[in-house]
Amino acid sequence: MLLEKISKLKKEIIEESQLVIEMLKQSINGLLSKDLEKLELVFELEEKVNKKEIEIDEMCIGLVALHQPEAKNLRTIIMILKMNNDLERMGDLVVNIAECSQYLIKRPFIKKIVNIPLMMEETRKMLEQSVEAFINEDTELAKQVCINDDIVDDLKDQQYRLLITYMLDDPSTIKRAILLNKISSYLERIADLSTNIAEETIYMTEGAVIKHQSGMKEHSDNK
Repeated sequence: MLLEKISKLKKEIIEESQLVIEMLKQSINGLLSKDLEKLELVFELEEKVNKKEIEIDEMCIGLVALHQPEAKNLRTIIMILKMNNDLERMGDLVVNIAECSQYLIKRPFIKKIVNIPLMMEETRKMLEQSVEAFINEDTELAKQVCINDDIVDDLKDQQYRLLITYMLDDPSTIKRAILLNKISSYLERIADLSTNIAEETIYMTEGAVIKHQSGMKEHSDNK
């Protein structure tokens, strides 16, 4: 009975992650295509994420209270609680992206936007793979997610340097450049939260803490 309920919990967390991924794609696609309807869809999807978060929280608390799980089952439920919180926060960050995009789509683009769609795709893959790693207890995939976080960081740094040059050359671009930098920062935060999930998966499966090891940066969410 308990294992069946945990299996249902896992399906719920997959559904929640898919909602966040859809929000992410719509927010960036809405920006690139200057499509307000896609951006408005982000806010509708956020409501579903918030509802799902409450449902999962209640399911987890109910399982702990009713079954008093131990060992691996308890660790799994606690992990799902943490993931649930991280996914809700990712949804909030995507809403921030959509809000910035609502301003940007009404104005000319500074230059062709290249790094942001690349960041979105890498971030989407990291989120997808971090959840998959948890579901399948795949520590190798989880470790790959942690490594790929550097790709997103590098893209963000490139974006920042590029936008600085635009602002220096043409002060009229400053507000648009700042908003684009904000979007890249929000994408980086989503990647960091995905990395948190991967790190927790490694700890849950192997009992190894990697976030403080040499060569593995500690993400700002855990400082």
